Amino acid sequence: MAKDSSFDIVSQVDKQEVNNALNQAQKEIAQRYDFKGTGAEIDFSGEKILIKANSEERAKAIEDVFGSKLIKRGISLKSFDAGEPFASGKEYRIEGVIKEGIDQATAKKITKIIRDEGPKSVKANIQGDELRVTSKSRDDLQEVIALLKDFEDAALQFINFR
Repeated sequence: MAKDSSFDIVSQVDKQEVNNALNQAQKEIAQRYDFKGTGAEIDFSGEKILIKANSEERAKAIEDVFGSKLIKRGISLKSFDAGEPFASGKEYRIEGVIKEGIDQATAKKITKIIRDEGPKSVKANIQGDELRVTSKSRDDLQEVIALLKDFEDAALQFINFR
């Protein structure tokens, strides 16, 4: 009997790379002329990334700067979940979080896609915040990876391909 092949679907982010992107964004904001004297800043407070500026447009501009630094560091923007700008006193703030792990709703969506559009021999099991995909055929597993490459709800990585 042939042994089943498998791989895991995860959503992980390298915290050190996020920290590096945040530091680069802070340096760029401190040096840029259009942010001088406006109280524009970006900080990491606990689990949240906090963006502050004196106008909604500047807060969005800081978010774009941080997003570009994340992309240069190889981190998908799907991992950064930023809220809408809101007024807090005289300044505008945006709170965002770096998402890690696959939540239950997203995991169910992925398993439904695999069931509906993937090869029939492929099985997907939810294991905490990751999914294990198994099949007898490695080609079917590669077809599932190709199917999920452009998944829009989360940044997915495919690991432990055996």
